[in-house]
Amino acid sequence: MANHAGKEGTVKIGASTIAEIREYSIEETGDTADNTTLDNTTGWKTHLATFSGWSGSVSCYWDETDTNGQQTLTIGASVTLNVYPEGAGTADEFYSGTATVTGISRKAAFDGMVEAEFSFLGSGALTADQVPA
Repeated sequence: MANHAGKEGTVKIGASTIAEIREYSIEETGDTADNTTLDNTTGWKTHLATFSGWSGSVSCYWDETDTNGQQTLTIGASVTLNVYPEGAGTADEFYSGTATVTGISRKAAFDGMVEAEFSFLGSGALTADQVPA
């Protein structure tokens, strides 16, 4: 069984690594349609799978000099999001898809760092692949 430390991962927009990443998440979901009929004698609902989707977010320490990463993430921007949970070395698995930036939040506390969080909504499939040699 393989385990990986979170610090191994990275997130890229295309080939550009987003700077100062603290954490990320990607979530795949599946919609269903209820197809329970009146003659159902089991008392249990039934359903059919319909559409799949995905979304995610990336939290960073805000870096205004990250012109190829954080600064490209503007509301409505369509980007190629590549998430590498185990790193971006040869044969490492990663997830890739086209995503639309749907939210940006920035926050700071008097005794902390300025942070930014970018939210995404997938457009089309999220695919799993391996980093080529």
